[in-house]
Amino acid sequence: MVGRRYRSSDHYVVEREKIREYARAVRNRHPAHRSEDAAADLGYGSLLAPPTFGAVPGYLAYAEVFDTILPGYDLSRTIQTDQMIEFHRPLLAGDRIRFEMCLDSFRHAFGGDLIGLRQTIVDQDDRPVLTSRTSLVGRADEALPTWFDAVVMHGARPDERTPRRAAHPRYVGAGDEPARELPTTPVCPKARRRFDTVRPGAELPPHTLMVSRGDLVNYAGVAGDPNPIHWSPEAAARMGLRDIVAQGLFTIGLSVDLLTSWSGDPTALRSYNVRLTNPVHVGATGGRIEFSGRVKHLDEDTRTATVAIIAEHDGRRIFGRATAEVALA
Repeated sequence: MVGRRYRSSDHYVVEREKIREYARAVRNRHPAHRSEDAAADLGYGSLLAPPTFGAVPGYLAYAEVFDTILPGYDLSRTIQTDQMIEFHRPLLAGDRIRFEMCLDSFRHAFGGDLIGLRQTIVDQDDRPVLTSRTSLVGRADEALPTWFDAVVMHGARPDERTPRRAAHPRYVGAGDEPARELPTTPVCPKARRRFDTVRPGAELPPHTLMVSRGDLVNYAGVAGDPNPIHWSPEAAARMGLRDIVAQGLFTIGLSVDLLTSWSGDPTALRSYNVRLTNPVHVGATGGRIEFSGRVKHLDEDTRTATVAIIAEHDGRRIFGRATAEVALA
């Protein structure tokens, strides 16, 4: 199955209230995620989704892949280890998007199976919106203890689950994705940080956030993530975790505001690569996450900055490697 590409069975309509709901969940504060007037100031006719919003419909598309080509695995039982995103244009309220998915790699690692997946979101004109790659560690159903089914599905066995979507994804080929015309996006020079004002080594203003168990439950509902290790201490303990843990994409989404607040424009983010190294354990009293960044490199030809991001939870680093490419004016 490695190398085969599939297209989702149905499209997903990006809704304005879902954008606002997600922006609140990951604390992306740019007004273009909430106000059409602010989005219009950047050259767009509808609300801008936060850069990591694709995780919400993307979860449904990944679930189709697991149901179809990896039926021995349950997406809700996997642990994410890294995330790489290349942004082609922002998602907007009203977009009708589809998904192309590919199983890039599969190997045994970390006491389980390391699954590499690639997903391309395309818009109503069949132009790419973003391309993401993620690695997940999981185990086949038969290798998991029986208690996990009871916790995840409240007693339902895998063959009794309600299908997530109406039909299975359609096989569209193997190998590389077809070449597509990249969309053009408007640029508002007044909104973006100017290239000539940035120097290598410059520090981004740090962000400190308090995260509670309620935040994890809220994100699970917004993103449709049913994995109980994010809200059940019992499930977390049985997985060998000392407490419930934050979703990987939740912590990545929280970190994005560091970049967009500095750049001034959420559409300036060109790519974001994060390796998750340590889980964020959230106890009954919550926890503190600190984000900071530093400009590593400037490219005068493309007028972009490469920014290294550091994320720490209660003094321990949770991102092993995190870099973003940000377009400047």
